[in-house]
Amino acid sequence: MSTYRFEGWSVSPTFVPNTPSAPVTLLIDELTITQLVGESVVAWQTPWSEVSNVQLIRFAKGMALFATIGGVRYCWRSSSRANYDALSTVVAANGGYVARRPRRAGILAVAGVVVLCALGGTLGSLWPQGTSLAQELADAKSANISSSDLPAGWFKSSSSLLSYLFPTANEVIPSTTTTAVKAKSVWAHITTYFEKCVGVSYAADRMYGGAGQLPDYQVSSPVFTTTSLGGVQVVSTSQYYRTTQMVADDTKQMTSEKNFGSCFASANAAVIGTQFGESIPTNDIGTSYQPLTFIHAWVRGGEVTVSSPGLSASLHLVLIIATHGHYEVTIGALTAQWPSPKSFIANLVNTELSKITSTSSKAV
Repeated sequence: MSTYRFEGWSVSPTFVPNTPSAPVTLLIDELTITQLVGESVVAWQTPWSEVSNVQLIRFAKGMALFATIGGVRYCWRSSSRANYDALSTVVAANGGYVARRPRRAGILAVAGVVVLCALGGTLGSLWPQGTSLAQELADAKSANISSSDLPAGWFKSSSSLLSYLFPTANEVIPSTTTTAVKAKSVWAHITTYFEKCVGVSYAADRMYGGAGQLPDYQVSSPVFTTTSLGGVQVVSTSQYYRTTQMVADDTKQMTSEKNFGSCFASANAAVIGTQFGESIPTNDIGTSYQPLTFIHAWVRGGEVTVSSPGLSASLHLVLIIATHGHYEVTIGALTAQWPSPKSFIANLVNTELSKITSTSSKAV
């Protein structure tokens, strides 16, 4: 039995939290894949029978190996391509997929659209005019998903159904004077749908209704796409509020609302559906999703299926809100195969939580 040795790798996420991610050596034979990590080497050995969805991608500089083990999507990265031919042979022999570069996720490569101004309030995008410190804006930008938060093989996407829900990437939205929602408009009906779903009146609703408060700044990340896990897209919007009490008040209400995560996902799915002539649902069509987190912050989420013309199958929309200190961050994901990306999305949420909890957030 031949054993192949591949040195000079890093791994993300680590097999055990707070352990080294490099240097990694991979030992691969016909029966097992073994990972040797760190200067004081720690070994993990996994039978190939417990490894799934293996993918090797070659880039202009380096390569990446993806695999799912125990429900977690791991990525090993190397800045060298010296052993690509040997590794591709081993991966293919064990049923994996070998690619020279990332391809567009076919089912997710849909025509992008401009967010309708009337629906900009989906993530709270109406604010009064005002000024704030440049540091607030910098903090809001840094709280978003970036390419450095993602494994190799991800790329920016110019088209996505998420464009209906999240503003244009890197467009800074400061406070601007709010205007009343027109009666009987689509947005008014979606607002009513959400409020009925969570059981709150318009006057008391802090998400879409009359009790809403306004952040100093909002800014969104690009939409990032991968072909891994059956095709996934992710995006985030970060809001920076002037005082921590404002965030605490929002958090308190969201905590008290029944089925907040599923209702929030359902309302946003309704936004997408109305763009294609669908009727607004009459009940909660989503399910709650609570990602496993290791950082102390408030997190709620939901998942719901969405569809659009030209797609042969429905997609799964996942929306997660995290709050801490001055921040409210919304993370959105589209996936063709749910729940395959659950562990990856949970890891991404933890990454974003580490950003909003690492800065000073004095109560002011």
